[in-house]
Amino acid sequence: MDSRLQQEPAQSPSLDDCLKLLKGERDEQRLAGLLLVTKFCKGDDVVSLRKVYDVVGARFLDRLLRTGLGKGINSGSAGSNCDAYLQLSVTVLAAFCRVPEIASSEDMVSKIPLILELMPKESGATVLQECYEFLYLVTNATGDGVRTLYDSGGMKVFVFQISTFPDGSQLMELAIRLLQLMLSKLSLELITNDYLSELSIMVTIIARQFAVLHNALKFESLHLLTAVLSSNYSVPLHDALRVMPDGNWSIYMRLGVVAILQNRVAPAEKLQALILAESMVSIKGEEWLIGKIDLPDIQDSVPVDRCLLLVLESSRVEIAVLLNELAYLKYEASKNTSSTAESSLSKQRNVAIAFSLVEKIIRLVSNIGENEGNLIDDSTFTKVINGLNETVGVVLEYLQDAKEHGQKKGNDLLASVRLVGSYLAETPIACKEKVRELLEYMLSIEAEDEESPFYSICFLLPMLCQTTMKIEGCKALASSGGCKAVIECLVKLIGPGRNMVEDNGCIFLACDTILNLFLKKEQVQFPIDESTFVQLLKALAYWTEDASDPSISMMGSCICALIFDLTSEEALVNNPHFDSNSLNSLSQLVARSLASWGQDKLHVAKADMDLLEIVTAGYTRWAHRFPRIREAVER
Repeated sequence: MDSRLQQEPAQSPSLDDCLKLLKGERDEQRLAGLLLVTKFCKGDDVVSLRKVYDVVGARFLDRLLRTGLGKGINSGSAGSNCDAYLQLSVTVLAAFCRVPEIASSEDMVSKIPLILELMPKESGATVLQECYEFLYLVTNATGDGVRTLYDSGGMKVFVFQISTFPDGSQLMELAIRLLQLMLSKLSLELITNDYLSELSIMVTIIARQFAVLHNALKFESLHLLTAVLSSNYSVPLHDALRVMPDGNWSIYMRLGVVAILQNRVAPAEKLQALILAESMVSIKGEEWLIGKIDLPDIQDSVPVDRCLLLVLESSRVEIAVLLNELAYLKYEASKNTSSTAESSLSKQRNVAIAFSLVEKIIRLVSNIGENEGNLIDDSTFTKVINGLNETVGVVLEYLQDAKEHGQKKGNDLLASVRLVGSYLAETPIACKEKVRELLEYMLSIEAEDEESPFYSICFLLPMLCQTTMKIEGCKALASSGGCKAVIECLVKLIGPGRNMVEDNGCIFLACDTILNLFLKKEQVQFPIDESTFVQLLKALAYWTEDASDPSISMMGSCICALIFDLTSEEALVNNPHFDSNSLNSLSQLVARSLASWGQDKLHVAKADMDLLEIVTAGYTRWAHRFPRIREAVER
């Protein structure tokens, strides 16, 4: 037998040997003991680490770290050993913090600023990784650690360094997890206010990890990006990212979303990808959904329409599943339990994301249809339209179910009407019979905080304005009782205490719909009581009184001219709900409009000329019944 195999193995140092050295009176003995600790206490031997830490003591560790940083009393005599002391102190600190009780101690939290101070100066990958391990273990063990890390400028250090880390490295993973910890323990509003620039740079860097990695860090990146970009405080961040040079970060985002949606991953991860996609569309516009993914460091390019089709298909699946689950919770599951209510709110939030994406795809398709040189081919266009048709059909079924259960109030119902309205604004004849059947019900839907229907009517106005251009559409609206609903909506939009909307588009859609109805009143019988048109006249007087836009004056006087066909000045004056001031305002309104008839018609818009003709024709019919208006016109 080989004599070398018969030799006794060298005696390994025992824990007792380490402890004896660490209990020595001289620093040299303790340093020798710590060097043995780095070899002896490997992995998660928390029992041994606890024993060693109790012997070493926090004061000696603090002195060793400060000496390595050149801050200790004897740091000048340490000379060239400073680097060795620094490396040793960081190594043992990271090792000790594997014990949760040590990591959460005030002694370890107090060292966070010192560790952050040395990190920008440290070029050695091993020491830097141990710094990140120390920070992660301490902040993960105690909330005080997170706050200290933040207050000590951790965000600046991380963002400065993270761009230099290799893709998918241990350093990158630790940095991302530290960022996640800060985001989960601190207010994102605070972080956004303090570090908006750093936060926007961080998003662009992590977007690459989300795209190029194919391990657990891909999902960590997804969660971090989703949390940052979809919070209630993300508006300033979105604004900052819009003006930031792209540098491919938005393409990396699209590539990552495509990878999640086209592979077999948990439904929760797909939902996260949809939330991220919705945020990206909010930042970059609907066009973000289309575009070739062709990057130098990505081997395979992705077709232009891949992201669009995947987002639509995944949103359709989410909508179908979530609406089915919501219907069960509302109509079949046990009522009035906190778990049911919480589950319902969660599903409503999730379906709102899918709804938003579908609405944005509707807008994208509309814009593509209007622009020459389509960005997607006819085959893709057909797939998208078919998918939208199916989704709208599912949403209409959900509304039908709610109608049958007598439900009219709910943000989920209002969101459903909004999606249907968005689609019907582009294709008014889609789902024609089902829409006609549900029209009266959809016009009656209210949000949780509404006292009467308003937003549901606003969402349907683009479709109603188009369909009432024809007799058939007017009859459908009249039979559903929608005439009164649209008038009441307009009163809320233009009268005192008006409901503010994003622009005047909604107001003019309501006006056009009412005009369409009144112009066809001979062919379409629609019931309208006196109190309704009296309220409308008062609202029109208020809206037009100080209007500087001639289109507002002309539209207001046109609707008035058609209403005056139905009544007389005497009837209005005798109505207790109508006042003399409103009649004076309307008299001046009609007079101003008719005065423009003799002016240079080149300066009058074509649409306003059409309205003026209606006013003029109406005046000849009812002027004899309105002496005060006639007096104002002839003055």
